Amino acid sequence: MLPRHNSLPVWLATIRMALVSAAGLVAAGLIATGLTGCADMSGIAPQSSSLREAASLGLVATPADTAPQTLVAAEWWRDFADEPLNRLVAQALQDSPNLKLAQARLARAQAVTEVASAATLPQLNGQIDLTRQRYTANGAVPPPLAGSISESGTLQLGASWELDFFGKNRAALDAALGAVNAAQADAQAARVLLASQVARTYFQLVRLNEQAGVARRTLAQREETLKLVQDRVNAGLDTRLELRQSEGGLPEARLQLETVQEQMALTRHALTALLGQPASDQVFIPSAQSAIKIIALTAAIPMDLLGRRADIAAARWRVEASSKDVVNAKTQFYPNVNLVAFAGFSSIGLGRLLDSGSQQWGVGPALRLPIFDAGRLRANLRGKTADLDAAIESYNAAVVEAVRDVADQIASAQAIVRQQAEQSAAQGAAEGAYEIAVQRYKAGLGNYLNVLTAETNVLTQRRLAVDLAGRALDTQVALMRALGGGYIPQPAPIAAAAAGSWFAIKTIANNNRN
Repeated sequence: MLPRHNSLPVWLATIRMALVSAAGLVAAGLIATGLTGCADMSGIAPQSSSLREAASLGLVATPADTAPQTLVAAEWWRDFADEPLNRLVAQALQDSPNLKLAQARLARAQAVTEVASAATLPQLNGQIDLTRQRYTANGAVPPPLAGSISESGTLQLGASWELDFFGKNRAALDAALGAVNAAQADAQAARVLLASQVARTYFQLVRLNEQAGVARRTLAQREETLKLVQDRVNAGLDTRLELRQSEGGLPEARLQLETVQEQMALTRHALTALLGQPASDQVFIPSAQSAIKIIALTAAIPMDLLGRRADIAAARWRVEASSKDVVNAKTQFYPNVNLVAFAGFSSIGLGRLLDSGSQQWGVGPALRLPIFDAGRLRANLRGKTADLDAAIESYNAAVVEAVRDVADQIASAQAIVRQQAEQSAAQGAAEGAYEIAVQRYKAGLGNYLNVLTAETNVLTQRRLAVDLAGRALDTQVALMRALGGGYIPQPAPIAAAAAGSWFAIKTIANNNRN
């Protein structure tokens, strides 16, 4: 231990001297930087323009922006009121490897944040060195150690604190926090994408199941037609031409059914892969298409679209992180000042290691100044600036694509409504003609072949109705994903940690982890 007499004043005086020396070193470093000019950052600046805002994309506030139907719930798939879909999405969100990969990236980014936050705080290290060695008899070691074998030991604590005069560690921490936010938004984007893929694949299975029903009825109708034509040929009322035409319709109907069944098998495989169980023999029993609730969605692009989408939020946070990386790269050109201290025991011979005479301690500043580094710092700054340019342009491309995506889905949804109206009218006419054919057949005014021919038009319209209904569901899912899929932006941790509180940083990291 250190001597008690006047030990505290000695320490205070030493620390005060170290701080004064540190200030002197900083001033000297700045003077040296100005004199040498070797580590120069001039001429390196971002080339990209500013970030695109809502107004520059033609997004303006409309009354629809305040309407409840423009909001997408976090679990939007429940709005379809289909329990099989709810179970599938819940299973996918729990077991999907892609979602777990996004969560692992988030955990990795959080770990980097904790490393960056540790660099802003004092460091304390313990040291124990115990050595048995033979000292050279022909060197600088004096007798009686020269040529002898002795033990030596060191037992001490060492402390260091990098004085972040130029904000290097602060910028590194801010960049790490930006990366955490980007990873968190990426995880939410992966969640939205996975849920939408499951919903769209499930609705594809629903559509194919309905088409299989129409195909089976078409096959039965063709078989009835062939039987009727055979009877008419046997009765001399039709020729072999009509018979061959009817026989050709039968394999065509079987082909349609086989094609639909193949597509159903592939869709089931895609669905099991999304659930993380590609080898599963799980049987999916889809609901009837008519039992799925239709959701009313917005007919205009909301002005706050850029804040609704997780992918855009992730791109924005990457710009923030890249800008802080540029700041960090610039601070590398300035002096680096550290305060170092140590206190402990050191002796030749372990028996005297803890004696008062074996005490040793020291405290003082250290300065590192870049003068000539063969262009390493400029190359690093140029690379970070290029990363910032790339992040800005990636964000701008993402917002342009987001607006186009929403506009496409809204246009398709509106077009499908018009198409369904026309198809419904055509189906009504076909069903009306079928009813007339049935009535004429029952009254003896027509033959059954006319009935089957009229039913062919009805089946064609039903097939079109199933396809349009399937497209409507698929477009609704795509529009909800394009509108953000229920993403809720998280508060920015950089603002919360601006005061440099270690506890605030730890709280943010823990909240992100949860």
